[in-house]
Amino acid sequence: MDVDDYVIRVDHLSKEFKLPHEKNNSIKSAVVNFWRREKGYEIQKALDDITFDVKKGDFFGIVGRNGSGKSTLLKLIAGIYTPTQGGIHVKGSLTPFIELGVGFNPELTGRENVFLNGSLLGFNRKEMMQKYNDIVEFAEIEKFMDQKLKNYSSGMQVRLAFSIAIQAKGDILILDEVLAVGDEAFQRKCVNVFEKYKSNNQTIVLVTHDMSVVERFCNKALLIKDGSMVEMGKPRLIAQMYSDLNKDAYSKQRRRIEKKRTYTGNIKIELLDYKTKNEKNRFVQGEKMRVKLSWKREGVKNAGVAIMKQSGEYIFGPNTYRDKFKISGKEINYLVDLDIGPGEYFVKAGLFGAKDTNVLEFVDEGPSFNVEEPKRKNKWGGLAHLEYNWE
Repeated sequence: MDVDDYVIRVDHLSKEFKLPHEKNNSIKSAVVNFWRREKGYEIQKALDDITFDVKKGDFFGIVGRNGSGKSTLLKLIAGIYTPTQGGIHVKGSLTPFIELGVGFNPELTGRENVFLNGSLLGFNRKEMMQKYNDIVEFAEIEKFMDQKLKNYSSGMQVRLAFSIAIQAKGDILILDEVLAVGDEAFQRKCVNVFEKYKSNNQTIVLVTHDMSVVERFCNKALLIKDGSMVEMGKPRLIAQMYSDLNKDAYSKQRRRIEKKRTYTGNIKIELLDYKTKNEKNRFVQGEKMRVKLSWKREGVKNAGVAIMKQSGEYIFGPNTYRDKFKISGKEINYLVDLDIGPGEYFVKAGLFGAKDTNVLEFVDEGPSFNVEEPKRKNKWGGLAHLEYNWE
């Protein structure tokens, strides 16, 4: 395929917004701010130097965390926004489904809104009459079509909007989070529509948070973060990178929460790399983790550490009293092989006197950590890895 055989070309695209500092809530404040001559604002760079091509027949996925600039990018492609820098070139007719239900009138009935939206998509009344029954049947709201739209639930409105939108005949379809609408049964119908688009070699640009959709339908995908390109390539790679971004963000959030948490007493819990003893909260299945407990109080004779799933399941938790391990000093290291399934965990820890029933200090929810699958073929599933043999 020739390098110029594209239907969408995004060339070093950037978009900035001016966010004013002052708020004009009245005529007086507007006049005062005008004569001050201080137009205080800050520049928000929503997108920075984005470049990619979409070829005819591509099912192109755009992924990123909330606020990364995905919807801004779609609106630029659709012509709703104009670029600050760079350019966008589109070959063929483009139909954007960026905000389902735009153009709906809540004072009109569902039936009337079908014909109103159909006209916005370029269909005449005769064409919409032919499509009407299919639209209503797909939306599953036959009994409500003569009621005013303002009496519909939000789910009914988006189902109707999607059912109308898929009637469009554009060469290129721009879809923003359309699978976030409706219940599970309706989403399965949406997936069937995607199957039809893919089999018909329809050019699609899709924004979604659903990585299963990206891996199933897209032939290539783009990951953006804070308005910048991170990677473009095979959907499986992009889906994994997106998952890693979410894990990083979640781990940072957990650490912020844990730093703000005030423990009863003076016990300190640190999750460390086994060898380097550096702070760490992401491990691979089978890797060894070091949990360091330290304290200031006197009278500590025993300690214990328990590993818990974030969902609350108790995984494992020994203590020095039962293991007959004698503590010397005011710290101890618990070394454990993480032969447990992938997911989010946290540790509990306690300090005890001469027996494990004599509780001196206890942390019910300590630092959290993540366990990931190793990059190998012989992966295993389940909550834990058990030693075994075949005979």
